[in-house]
Amino acid sequence: MAITSPDFREAPEVLDRREGPYGEVVLRRHGALFQIIANGCFLMDTSDGRSERRLVDAAADALAGSGGPAGPHLLIGGLGVGFSLAHAAADPRWGRIAVIEREPAVIDWHRDGPLSALSGRALADPRAEIVETDLVTYVNETSDTYDALCLDIDNGPGWTVTEGNDGLYGPSGLAGCARLLRPGGVLAVWSAQPSPEFEETLRNAGFQQVRTEEIPVARGVPDVVHLGVGPG
Repeated sequence: MAITSPDFREAPEVLDRREGPYGEVVLRRHGALFQIIANGCFLMDTSDGRSERRLVDAAADALAGSGGPAGPHLLIGGLGVGFSLAHAAADPRWGRIAVIEREPAVIDWHRDGPLSALSGRALADPRAEIVETDLVTYVNETSDTYDALCLDIDNGPGWTVTEGNDGLYGPSGLAGCARLLRPGGVLAVWSAQPSPEFEETLRNAGFQQVRTEEIPVARGVPDVVHLGVGPG
């Protein structure tokens, strides 16, 4: 998710604070924005969403009609504030849309809480489902396969703040992602900053047609989407 630093005169309002399986998670309202804080670290807000939407569109564009008559199957890693899910559900190109989210509080905020205004229509879509589990666990254990994997976990491969998330972007994690991809499937990875090192890791893991798209942000380095076609 895009990292921003809103500068409003009013103090943020805490809407919910919970101790989850991976520590404290907080939902705040700051002016017109909703913000998610995890273990004291500002993770994401609803200020923009361009790069999260592009994450989904880049994967769809790279598939170029793959997935059969029912439409390609999409896995989104991380529910966040719901930008990627809502954008995918608004696109008739997709067939099944599965979202992996490990924080029960985040799921609750979308299903019947303050974030439902952003994702309620998407969650009512029969193609969409939320799977409550850790993405690393899911990648290692599921037998499901997908045409596209869109990962928006932590701050991306170059800067993770949650223990264990960095493994997703290493050789073993990418091998698991490749196993979930159908032939010709696409992996798209959101990142808060460009990472030439991650491009090389993708190539070393056997991904083809590796490239990076930059999405300008209001301040600082651009968000990026790393893309690769699965091996085999």
